[in-house]
Amino acid sequence: MSKIPFSKIIAGTMTWGVWGKNCTTEQMIELMNICLENGISTFDHADIYGGYTTEEAFGKAFNESKINRKDIQLISKCGIQMVSESRKNTIKHYQYSKAYIIASAELSLKNLQTDYLDLLLLHRPSPLIQADEIAEAVEKLKIEGKILDFGVSNFTPSQSNLIETKTKINYNQIEFSITHLEPMLDGSLDHMQTNRITPMCWSPLGTVFRNENEQSQRIKKVTHELAAKYNVSEDIILLAWIIKHPAGILPVCGTSDKKRLSLLMKATTVEMDLQDWFALWTASTGNEIP
Repeated sequence: MSKIPFSKIIAGTMTWGVWGKNCTTEQMIELMNICLENGISTFDHADIYGGYTTEEAFGKAFNESKINRKDIQLISKCGIQMVSESRKNTIKHYQYSKAYIIASAELSLKNLQTDYLDLLLLHRPSPLIQADEIAEAVEKLKIEGKILDFGVSNFTPSQSNLIETKTKINYNQIEFSITHLEPMLDGSLDHMQTNRITPMCWSPLGTVFRNENEQSQRIKKVTHELAAKYNVSEDIILLAWIIKHPAGILPVCGTSDKKRLSLLMKATTVEMDLQDWFALWTASTGNEIP
């Protein structure tokens, strides 16, 4: 379903900057090269990451890395206005006027030191969205070659339908994992398949390794057994579980750990048995399926 050859695992850059590891230019270059050496060519950004600083830090590293722009794909998001030293905002809000979308995309291009984004996403839905303004902005950015494709992030089926009255959505980046099953059950992933929208998912490992509760313990028990069966690490099993879904979900992995980055693509080679897939779902819910 994917319109652009994004890698099947996407590197999320949110924690590369001051919201996480606060990588130096050299460290970012090293992370980019590790990604590329291991088949991860797509990098996910948002203008707000690092309080509007991470795109610029990545762009500096990308420029110095001498990596060929044609060898990578860059995604960014716009629309969340944070209270920040770099913005005259008094309250966090959403902004989706035609002029703002265009200006935000152009600023991302400048910060990332690139002529185009492979994909621009609207970061979160606003109750005040006007589909025609969005369509006009997207059309202008596409005509000028500043974005190659367009999508949304965290949009429900009805919110996506509203946008699609005026312009085609090709991607929707949502939260989905073994501990966040809702998109599989509330019609979101069905809607994307029906409308030829490729899902991306953030926080693909969910809360399994963050929360010590009964659900995590059940999932870890099954994951541990499957990791031994398939001869991969436990995080790879959880990614393989997502990849098996027929919607063609592209996980966005936010790690800045070099070793973990180098192993992520193993998830695309795991041929997970049907009953193993259901064993994980059952572990998540704590109940047999109906």
